[in-house]
Amino acid sequence: MITAQNLTKRFSSTAALDRLDCKIPNGCVYGLVGANGAGKSTFLRLAGGVYRPDAGSITMDGADIYENLRLKQRIAFVPDEFWMLPQSSMRRMAQCYAAAYDHFDMGRFVALAAEFGLTTDQALSTFSKGMRRQAATILALSTGADYYLFDETFDGLDPVMRNLVKQKLYAEVVDRGATVIITSHSLRELEDTCDQLALLYKGGIVLESDVGELKTSLFKLQVAFAQEYDKTAFEGLDVLNISRQGSVSTLIVRGDQDSSRQLLAQRSPLLMELLPLTLEEVFIYEMEALGYAFETPEGGKQA
Repeated sequence: MITAQNLTKRFSSTAALDRLDCKIPNGCVYGLVGANGAGKSTFLRLAGGVYRPDAGSITMDGADIYENLRLKQRIAFVPDEFWMLPQSSMRRMAQCYAAAYDHFDMGRFVALAAEFGLTTDQALSTFSKGMRRQAATILALSTGADYYLFDETFDGLDPVMRNLVKQKLYAEVVDRGATVIITSHSLRELEDTCDQLALLYKGGIVLESDVGELKTSLFKLQVAFAQEYDKTAFEGLDVLNISRQGSVSTLIVRGDQDSSRQLLAQRSPLLMELLPLTLEEVFIYEMEALGYAFETPEGGKQA
């Protein structure tokens, strides 16, 4: 388990992380979502032992990670910008990884490269961004690590490669009990990938939950009545947001779906329909309830 307590990291006068607390259990896919500057990459570098905390702690199974070579054998970190030796090939980089990781599996490296359709002797400088991302993923998976840290995991990958990477990550979790921590700007990207999600905002986690529980804590209803009505028609419900078009109102409600629908049914609506709520919508409305602004993929803001 990776545990962060009051984790703080500053760069000059700016706090990239500010007293962050979280526990990441073993054997799961844990997603970190947030806009630029939220602290996602900084957290991964702290979890990977690249940075030393300025305050607080981040530990793996109770031991500090920074400058702990034994623990770093169990961690594979893929940054947003993949580092490579000048003019090196995948095979040359694999040799470097093998020198650093005692359990690096060269046979698996060759097999994965073939499965991804990459040439191991070609210079990495000739690879596209997506191909370099694939190469970095292959090298990481070949280490046999217990913890995989991926920064912007799917950036630059086409849909086929994205699905293949997801399959490989799932296999690590299911077959070996590995832990995968991934970051992204996009909730949509992580919605069907993660077991748990955390939303970072200004250096802290403002929302963290199991994906299944998070998606069922809020729900969306469309409601219409024969007579004219106002917000008093929804008294007794924990309504976070109401929008209306003509006689039809769309509600974002927190609470138990069955009891809420039974309460509305007593008021004889002409229409009452439960609609699917995306994870992105859940985060937006949860953030609104907390008084924060959340940036949508389209670049707009909800507040």
